[in-house]
Amino acid sequence: MTGTSAPLDRAELAVDPLEAARHLLGTELVADVPEGEVRVRIVEVEAYRGEDDPGSHCYRGRTPRNDVMWGPAGHLYVYFVYGMHFCANVVALVDGRPGAVLLRAGELRSDAALAHVRRPTARGRDAELARGPARLCTLLGLGREHNGVDVLDPVSPVRLERGTPVPDEAVRTGPRVGVAAGQQRPWRLWVAGSPAVTPYKAGRARPDGPDW
Repeated sequence: MTGTSAPLDRAELAVDPLEAARHLLGTELVADVPEGEVRVRIVEVEAYRGEDDPGSHCYRGRTPRNDVMWGPAGHLYVYFVYGMHFCANVVALVDGRPGAVLLRAGELRSDAALAHVRRPTARGRDAELARGPARLCTLLGLGREHNGVDVLDPVSPVRLERGTPVPDEAVRTGPRVGVAAGQQRPWRLWVAGSPAVTPYKAGRARPDGPDW
């Protein structure tokens, strides 16, 4: 089956984050960067719900930081973590109900030479260019200025396109990576056999609050 550059329908993301996560596998995220265009195929994601999910940034309610996560669907929720990295999520659910899908890893679908200029520490291995949420954001140039961007808008500087659907038999599920609270939930989805998928790393148990 061939891919398509058509955007997703917002209704496909205005659903439970687990369902939205499944829709996002195989989609392509495209970013306009100073050097040109960077495109990755999403191969690993994690679902985060709201106030019933202790691993979620919305577990303790709405704040200025997590406001975008409350909707509407199809916007980016970008946050800074560990004082050094950005991570990007696609907002799910209907407006007013918090939920999002973390973009954990992608496979390069654009010019490799340009990508290695942006990620020189990948050491020539394309699989490492967007393996992990921080590397993905670095490659695509995603930062605070992209928080709230509508990735379903065709004129957005960051766009989510339909790509090539992933068949059910190629999808795997398991615990979220590095999450302390709610780590037992198998809410990570990935494409089997993709070299860009991150290795599993359990978080230290912390059942009383979200990961920041």
